[in-house]
Amino acid sequence: MAAQMGGSDVHLVPGRPPHVRLGGQLRAMAGEDPLAGERLGELARVLVGEAGLARLAGIGDANGAATWEGVRFRFNVFRRGEGECIALRLLEGRVRTLGELGLPESLYGLCDLGDGLVVVAGPTGSGKSMTLAALIDRINRTQAAHVVTIEDPVEYVHGAGKGLVNQREVGRDCVSFHEALVAALRQDPDVILVGEARELETMRVAMVAAETGHLVFTTVHAGDCAGAVERWVSVFPANEQEGVRRQLSLVLRAVVAQHLLAADGPAADAGTGVQGRRRRVAASEVLRVNPAVANLVATGRTAQVYSAMEVGQGQGMQTLDHDLARLVSAGVVRETTALALARNPGVLRERVRRGTTASGAREAMA
Repeated sequence: MAAQMGGSDVHLVPGRPPHVRLGGQLRAMAGEDPLAGERLGELARVLVGEAGLARLAGIGDANGAATWEGVRFRFNVFRRGEGECIALRLLEGRVRTLGELGLPESLYGLCDLGDGLVVVAGPTGSGKSMTLAALIDRINRTQAAHVVTIEDPVEYVHGAGKGLVNQREVGRDCVSFHEALVAALRQDPDVILVGEARELETMRVAMVAAETGHLVFTTVHAGDCAGAVERWVSVFPANEQEGVRRQLSLVLRAVVAQHLLAADGPAADAGTGVQGRRRRVAASEVLRVNPAVANLVATGRTAQVYSAMEVGQGQGMQTLDHDLARLVSAGVVRETTALALARNPGVLRERVRRGTTASGAREAMA
């Protein structure tokens, strides 16, 4: 039902009707009765299986992914006083292209890197996994490469291609991101995907892997590119951070930060990047690491990274304000919606004005 409605998430809670998130807004499913706790408990046991039941009993929650009647979703089952609750995220039925996601096609160039670290940043639910899936799909279709992914859970399944893709799920195929990443270095990989870098040892091994000739993709929770760098460094003890900055400056190749916002403009139906029927559109920021940016990272001057992106458009960089202005000028997003996310509202307004003026001039010439 949620898939037919174009929902992104489903919440099942004892004593309440099912709730679905539509266009970012949570609402009860019309006409549905409150859910019995016993029924939810039975469904939870089916979803998590024997291994998940042990985790649920021990720490109170269990993750996973499943396909049900052609709809793939990931889930988290968690305990609360009255019984089990279930949160489900509906996944796309196929891997979309970067263009369909509303991201720059130039990001496909990251797939051709021989080594290094590529970080995709953004808040929860911003489409980071979808972006990584698009990049891994491109590698799988175009390169005879061995790709090892470490995910929790496996969200997008990659089939047979020109290369080999081995997808490992934390809790099912391996104990942790860190242990699986260490093991991956002995599995002759060309490319390694780490679903989330949130622990010190995982980040440490990811940098070592990038240093030793592997291309590593991962995600962090951060709002922008500069924040992603600082988030990475801050995980390490204070006495190690200077060295980590130097190491990161040598291995980091790019940071992509993305957000989803309501596609509420007059031309939203024709806009690129609308997430299927979810009525949301991606806005992104892209940082490519050149020698100048590497120096800023190494010396801790990440506050100046934004200026580097402003002048680096010829190298494929863009700021979030630049992309938001594009969406407003195209009529996909209202200006008020974009301003709520903008880093510098004045810059956004000026870019929108210039974009509108340029569009009007082109129409007059035509």
